Amino acid sequence: MAIDRYAEKQEVPVNPETGKPYLNTVAALAIAPNGVGAELSDYVSQAIEVIRESGLPNETNAMFTNMEGDLDDVVRVAVAAAKKLAEQGYRTGVTLKLDIRPGFEGQLKEKPALVDRILADDAEGKRE
Repeated sequence: MAIDRYAEKQEVPVNPETGKPYLNTVAALAIAPNGVGAELSDYVSQAIEVIRESGLPNETNAMFTNMEGDLDDVVRVAVAAAKKLAEQGYRTGVTLKLDIRPGFEGQLKEKPALVDRILADDAEGKRE
């Protein structure tokens, strides 16, 4: 199955182990409690720990933790991370953005690399 980054529609791969469609998903997730003070890092780190222990590829930046995997797995981990704070009794805010792109994998690294290549080509006058 060939992947065309510019095609609007891709063939959906099937997971050979489960026989279910594999819907690769990149997620940007932010989870934080409300009403606990000005510094949230002690609480946020608890949610991030759940994500890191999930085994899904992930990276944390100043605003979000990004993760990638099958849609079902990504949503399961997002719910578990939110529950880490909510089940302690905290009112918990969750921001979740999903990019579901069947046929693609490794997009946590590939997306920024593609942008870097485009910018480098623009700087060298290779693109119009």
